[in-house]
Amino acid sequence: MSNLIPPHGGKGLTCCLLEGAELEAEKKKAAGLKQIPITPRVKGDLIMMGIGGFSPLTGFMTKADWKGVCDNYLLADGTFWPIPVTFDVSAADAAAIKVGEEIALVDPQTNVVMATMKVTEKYEMTEADKKFECEKVFMGEGTPTADEFWKIAKDDHPGVQMVMNQKEFNLAGPVKVLSEAEYPVKYKGIYQRPSESRKIFDDRGWKEVAALQLRNPMHRSHEYLAKIAVEVCDGVFIHSLVGNLKAGDIPADVRVKCIDSLVKNYFVEDKVVQGGYPLDMRYAGPREGLLHATFRQNYGCSRMIIGRDHAGVGDFYGMFEAQTIFDKIPCPSEPGKALLCTPLKIDWTFYCHKCDGMASLRTCPHGKTDRVLLSGTMLRKMLSEGGDLPDHFGRDEVVVILRQYYEGLTDKVEIKTHKAATGA
Repeated sequence: MSNLIPPHGGKGLTCCLLEGAELEAEKKKAAGLKQIPITPRVKGDLIMMGIGGFSPLTGFMTKADWKGVCDNYLLADGTFWPIPVTFDVSAADAAAIKVGEEIALVDPQTNVVMATMKVTEKYEMTEADKKFECEKVFMGEGTPTADEFWKIAKDDHPGVQMVMNQKEFNLAGPVKVLSEAEYPVKYKGIYQRPSESRKIFDDRGWKEVAALQLRNPMHRSHEYLAKIAVEVCDGVFIHSLVGNLKAGDIPADVRVKCIDSLVKNYFVEDKVVQGGYPLDMRYAGPREGLLHATFRQNYGCSRMIIGRDHAGVGDFYGMFEAQTIFDKIPCPSEPGKALLCTPLKIDWTFYCHKCDGMASLRTCPHGKTDRVLLSGTMLRKMLSEGGDLPDHFGRDEVVVILRQYYEGLTDKVEIKTHKAATGA
């Protein structure tokens, strides 16, 4: 019997991915259904529903679910959920689809049918609805009023841009997932289903597992966070996003090489598991921190490492807002409906020359001039501009990998820094 935390929602892993004869039959049926194109974000959400990563979700949200999640972090049935998971279509497609009809969801880049869906509801998303979602999901302490938020969000917040560019209608309903796309092959040995990570943890006899979220290369601060987690838990799950990022972010295969090098040279290997998941970043800061904890619970993790500016973008969020939000969310009393994965809150970490090692604001009494402030954004900016990194910013093995990547780039993207990256 497993000692791991149970999946979120109280229903075990709810996996919508078909296999075997059932999969082949659904593929044949899908060929005769209306073919509706999907975005990369929807593709990632489908795969997560397929493999149980989004348990207990088994389809795209109704309007009641969407509103409840935006307003109160709760699905219509009272289950905690922090961010809308919706499927947008054009007004023309919505008009051509009847409630009760089955449709095929197609990745337009590969022409692969990713899933079939039974449409149980369709609802319009007006400009006001989209703004409501953006203010609820993306507005943080960095822009405390709606006026301040909208002055910069439309131009500078990729999550806001994604929502505002969504099509006019959402479709709701259960899905049957037919493909995991390129992930099992492209990221073999890294991409995992929750059932697979849980088996690894169980085989190692782990009970308390901490997840480290990564979308940047793993620098010394990430390494330090992971090692703190190893000290207080049975092991750490270094879990990288292998879905789509924004322009200027470093591709997953490069980040995986960096992590491999660090684990091999600087960790006790049987205390670390590396994995990857197929979502796109939503750049929702505190809300995304909650989403990270929610699906990490499905992967078998009881703790979610939350450091400085978790999943942040620009200066939209307070430095530790992704920590304090865990203290404000509802806690449903019905079994299984509350979030059980708890945050491992860690203060701002850095290398201190006077301490002669990694430290945090809780442990280091020295000043800014003695510290090497570590940030994934600063790391990318310095490397993209060909600059030298300060001593102790990153491990030499990792810096070599990253320099090779940047030297091979022909198109450069400007990397914007922000207060959380510079220590301002």
